[in-house]
Amino acid sequence: MIDRATPLRVAIVDDHPMFRMGLAAAISEMDGIELVGEAETGDQIAALIEAVSPAVLLLDLHLPGASGLEVNRWLAEHHPEVRVVILTMSEDLDGAITALRDGASGYLVKGASPERVEHAVRTAAAGDIVLDHTLVQGVSELAHVRRASQTRPFPQLTDREFDVLQLVADGLDNATIARHLVLSPKTVRNHVSNILAKTHAPDRPGVIVLAHRNSLGT
Repeated sequence: MIDRATPLRVAIVDDHPMFRMGLAAAISEMDGIELVGEAETGDQIAALIEAVSPAVLLLDLHLPGASGLEVNRWLAEHHPEVRVVILTMSEDLDGAITALRDGASGYLVKGASPERVEHAVRTAAAGDIVLDHTLVQGVSELAHVRRASQTRPFPQLTDREFDVLQLVADGLDNATIARHLVLSPKTVRNHVSNILAKTHAPDRPGVIVLAHRNSLGT
């Protein structure tokens, strides 16, 4: 239960100064919600979280450096206490499903009213999910993705590691996987290293064999 006597601490990560200014002005009018920090790039996220400890982060997907999706995954792994609401220009169901599957608490399209943003912040802080009304029809697909992830092989892998494993099993190289999943090649290399460690496979061919034994890959 949210303690209304303590303001909800909110931070913004967006590379457009005018948008941040407008959003900050809107937040300043919200009762019991306090803007505690801002950042322009995904690479600044660790310092921002350490400095201001927000309860809710309003996060754009398209950022210089680390993308919003990468930031969202990093937060889910390292700071799960921070609720993430994606606030972006794109009405992208796939992006919304990916973000929510990877830990985000909400997905709004820029242009949402201040009241809608406030509702999203309070909903996320309460531990619930909020989705832009333009994407509501895709909720059933999200539920299917979540059910599938709960019954998949290799439960020791994170959802993103499992995505990478599936593409490794298909014979794709790291550069192709990076383009497919909108990740940096370095991030893909790290995921592959984690997969090898968690599955105890000796090398990449070994993990491909293991994946095929579990009906992954073509």
